[in-house]
Amino acid sequence: MDDIIQRVSVMALPLIFAVTMHEAAHAWVADKKGDPTARQLGRITLNPIAHIDLYGTVIIPLILLASGTGFLFGYAKPVPVNPYNLRRPKEDMAWVAVAGPAMNLLLAVISGIFYRLLYNPNLLIRGGGSLFSGSGGLSSFFLIPLLEMLHVSVVINVVLMVFNLIPIPPLDGGRILVGLLPTRQSRFVSQIERYGMPILMVLIFLDPFGLMRNVIRPIIYFVSSYIFGERII
Repeated sequence: MDDIIQRVSVMALPLIFAVTMHEAAHAWVADKKGDPTARQLGRITLNPIAHIDLYGTVIIPLILLASGTGFLFGYAKPVPVNPYNLRRPKEDMAWVAVAGPAMNLLLAVISGIFYRLLYNPNLLIRGGGSLFSGSGGLSSFFLIPLLEMLHVSVVINVVLMVFNLIPIPPLDGGRILVGLLPTRQSRFVSQIERYGMPILMVLIFLDPFGLMRNVIRPIIYFVSSYIFGERII
């Protein structure tokens, strides 16, 4: 129980920030492409209350943490977009969709940069000694928790980016695919959306085809390791 509480305390802020920025990016791009719906509903904001979904942002991540699957996933309230307000509905919906994963990639890179800047054993504190050596002081009360959250932020944002790019509606990858395919094929893919969430739950918890184990996790590992600059996860 103590281990779960510790993991939740480290992961809560990075996860909430990641899903908040993800949805805010969708809302911002939709507004720029001509649809003011999200802006009118107050979704172009960094206030997490406007984006948090009780089930997707809280319950599912807690279940995954408690289950010990080693995989963490969460989502926020979907941003409402009226495609008829977009200047080029089919193409612009793809741009709106790609904005979320792109934001997660940006956050992962920024978090990785700060992690690598702070995790420098050559930095010295006043009085000598390694910044991360010894016990107590600044390293224990500030830098170590900060490094843990930056590390988690990289992983969470990479997970959200990679998972959301799976080409199954209602994930962003599915919407991007709809925007790229010819009209007839895009309509066929769109029809999958009604079954999208059950399919995703099966893929996450049962992984019957090894997609998570053999494809998603290796990609997450590769991208995260590249951002960190070394294989430390």
